[in-house]
Amino acid sequence: MINRNSELSISRQAELLGFSRGMVYYTPKPISESDLALMHAIDKLHMEHPFMGARMLRNQLQRAGFNVGRQHVRTLMRRMGIHAIYRKPKNTSGQNPAHKIYPYLLRGKQIAVNQVWALDTSYIPMEKGFVYLTAVIDWATRKVMAHKVAITLEACHAVDVLSEALANYPAPDIVNTDQGSQFTAQDFVDTVHAAGCRMRMDGRGAWRDNVMVERLWRSVKYEHVYLTAYDGVAQAKRKIAHYLAWYNSERPHSSLNKQTPDEAYWGYMQLPKAA
Repeated sequence: MINRNSELSISRQAELLGFSRGMVYYTPKPISESDLALMHAIDKLHMEHPFMGARMLRNQLQRAGFNVGRQHVRTLMRRMGIHAIYRKPKNTSGQNPAHKIYPYLLRGKQIAVNQVWALDTSYIPMEKGFVYLTAVIDWATRKVMAHKVAITLEACHAVDVLSEALANYPAPDIVNTDQGSQFTAQDFVDTVHAAGCRMRMDGRGAWRDNVMVERLWRSVKYEHVYLTAYDGVAQAKRKIAHYLAWYNSERPHSSLNKQTPDEAYWGYMQLPKAA
């Protein structure tokens, strides 16, 4: 589909075809079956015990019969984009030291509908291989405003998800993320500020700061991903989109007075505003 001999630049061709530039230049690196098995096991352990770092995960994996060392576990965690979520002196969330970090100012605040959006990226296992799922949700109602499944962990995918949400819904006051490099990248920060939003970031390793997205990942994985063996990226995209549409429109939450995210969001947004 990309013609490298065309007068149009590769970046422009990618834009016209709806691809990210990263996908054009991305060359997949083969991953061994043993590493894929390890990554899937790490993902499940991380969902159950998110406080576990590389050392504790290594111990659990060895007890389960895997022959693996701490450094290899750390390498796979980095590739998966996961980190232990407890407060600690050193950050392992993939932060780029050259990128600016914005303060977290939401703790203890009452959050209104469409006031705060939260973004995050999660590792999604397939039958053979894996993908990354990036989503943006409305903090107050848990509504998934937009999502994207991709094969790389890059800022362009976070930009795409946020841009799609902004094109379909009123811009929030605040966009909240973790300190991952895809969210501290200048392209993403520029997209946030161009929409008139303020940027806020979680404390290092503090799971409570982005708890709404962490809850979404638990729902996505336990209710869908771990019950499904995607046979490829196209199927993963299709089935995850179907699940998230159901999550928004059909799945009630006790914290929302048994409303679905769509009901809670649109019910509030359609209320007459006080003069």
